[in-house]
Amino acid sequence: MDKVKFIVAATLFIFLIASGGIVYADAPYHIGIVTGTVSQGEDELRGAEKLIEDYGDASSGGMIAHVTYPDNFMQEMETVISQIVGLADDPLMKAIVVNQSIPGTTEAFRRVKEKRPDILCFAAEAQEDPGVISSTADLVTSVNDVYRGYLIPVAAKMMGATDFVHISFPRHMSYELLSRRRNIMEAVCKDIGVNFHFETAPDPVSDVGVAGAQQFILEKVPAWLDKYGPKTAFFNTNVAHVEPLIRQIVAYGGYYVESSVPSPLRGYPGALGLDLTAEKGNFPAIMKKIEEVIIQKGASGRLGTWAYSCGYAESAGLVELARRIIDGEAEMTIEDLVDAYEKYTPGSEWNGSYYVDLSTGIEKTNYILVYQDTYVFGRGYLGLTKLEVPEKYLTIR
Repeated sequence: MDKVKFIVAATLFIFLIASGGIVYADAPYHIGIVTGTVSQGEDELRGAEKLIEDYGDASSGGMIAHVTYPDNFMQEMETVISQIVGLADDPLMKAIVVNQSIPGTTEAFRRVKEKRPDILCFAAEAQEDPGVISSTADLVTSVNDVYRGYLIPVAAKMMGATDFVHISFPRHMSYELLSRRRNIMEAVCKDIGVNFHFETAPDPVSDVGVAGAQQFILEKVPAWLDKYGPKTAFFNTNVAHVEPLIRQIVAYGGYYVESSVPSPLRGYPGALGLDLTAEKGNFPAIMKKIEEVIIQKGASGRLGTWAYSCGYAESAGLVELARRIIDGEAEMTIEDLVDAYEKYTPGSEWNGSYYVDLSTGIEKTNYILVYQDTYVFGRGYLGLTKLEVPEKYLTIR
């Protein structure tokens, strides 16, 4: 009888392979992930796609239930909330991850917890006040811009810079965290012997638009290099400025540590004229293609980035952490979060710290700020995650 069963099973297995797939056992539970569309958050969406590749789609017996919120999410906030809360109607749902956590996420999590207090609610890159989102989310993660205020100027000096130019405009400098990061950068530059300079560029949402803001950068970078010298590093706070800035640094000199929102897809493809369609979602292949062109153009050692987009890593890493917690393999700690991120970013290293409210001094253990080591094209990783960030910079406002 056992022989007969074996023959039947083997025949079925061969049939399934020949017909294009294998039937997997249904997942014992589901994890939901909510991201923007390709136009609003490609990196976050690619992370969700990788999870479906690894764990299967919940609609066909797998673990991952992926939904996207509308592009005009500010005008359709109730739709966003309904989409997130709707995941809790699934009796197998055990965790929900939202990346990016746009306005409305706090209210959605509150309603989820009312219906299903057992569901883990994780928020990445929260766009609501830290005290608000952390009141309903089990875990919140964001890029550690406080630490990066120290690490980016230090990285610039490691790369060879003697001067550091911070480019922004009044709207961004009215944001507390962005102005705080700028002030930390200025203090660090003074302490490490790098000349700090602040330059104002047009806001892309002003009358000049994106085209006008980009043209300004194209024209000003050569002038700034003449003014401050060829060993000048540049940092900017706006996405629209990244591509022209990288293009001119490659052409005229200077340094670029990384963008305000670090990713190899931020500015590099357009600045270098690269088509990365075949490499989509494959960050090692993307990095290799970018590096080859930068070396060919003689800019080796002068431009850097995070090797893996933070949006991609947050989607994949937070769902992985949720799975491990549900399965009893991990806890909600910095160490376990970093370990989950590193599963999906092989070769890179991460570090993190808990968010501290400057007004109260209270450390929020459910709010973790993370950062990835910086990779310099033609040189490699700088080892920034191993550096100690001096305490004195963490209280600068």
